[in-house]
Amino acid sequence: MADGTVRADIRPGMHVAIVLKKDQRSGALTQGVVKDILTKAPFHSRGIKVRLTDGRIGRVREIVGQGP
Repeated sequence: MADGTVRADIRPGMHVAIVLKKDQRSGALTQGVVKDILTKAPFHSRGIKVRLTDGRIGRVREIVGQGP
């Protein structure tokens, strides 16, 4: 599993585990499918920020699956 800090590793349609802003203290992960990549930089130490298909936004902690 990749850790989600490199933008090139993440593509729309991938299944990922993210940390929502409200869960940053606890570190609780939320799983979903990437709709949009919001971080423009090629690398981010705390994870690339994405929008899931259900509209939630957070930073990628793990790439769970490659998608269809």
